Amino acid sequence: MDYLIEHPEVGIIKYFKNNRAKRIIISLKPGYVRVVIPRMQSLKNAKQFVESKLDWIKKNKRHMDSQLEKKNKLPEIDRKVARKVLCKRIAELAQAHSFNYNRISIRKQKTRWGSCSTKDNINLNANLLHLPSELIDYVLLHELVHTRVKNHGPDFWNELDTVVPNAKQVDQRLKNYQYCLL
Repeated sequence: MDYLIEHPEVGIIKYFKNNRAKRIIISLKPGYVRVVIPRMQSLKNAKQFVESKLDWIKKNKRHMDSQLEKKNKLPEIDRKVARKVLCKRIAELAQAHSFNYNRISIRKQKTRWGSCSTKDNINLNANLLHLPSELIDYVLLHELVHTRVKNHGPDFWNELDTVVPNAKQVDQRLKNYQYCLL
């Protein structure tokens, strides 16, 4: 069962029962707080848990609201334009660094900038075009490195460092643009 409850301090809270959940999980979504309740927990326990985490929820909700404000000021990205720009650039980077990939897909994902399949198909987020060019290149090279190393272990970061010096620091800078994904 799902429950939708208005909370006086944080607004809408959506409670979801989930048979696979092992613990109560709180996450923030644009416009509401999401609470997952394990099968063996009650709505009452979940509400008490939410009350115990109100400071965290309010702090992070303020942050998300400010991120949404930034997001709402961004112009809409046309997927065809994104495809043209990103496909051209990834081809240039792949050639310069001797990477091979299969297909490129352009999507508008809410949680990731890109991904690389086991078959070396690369998915890219159209919203990459909101980033500075050096961060676009970082994401493209990140996915190209995944054509060689399929995880985020030490080998991956060592390989990425050969094409993007100080890759982990660049990765941290990318976090400043999370609002583009919302």
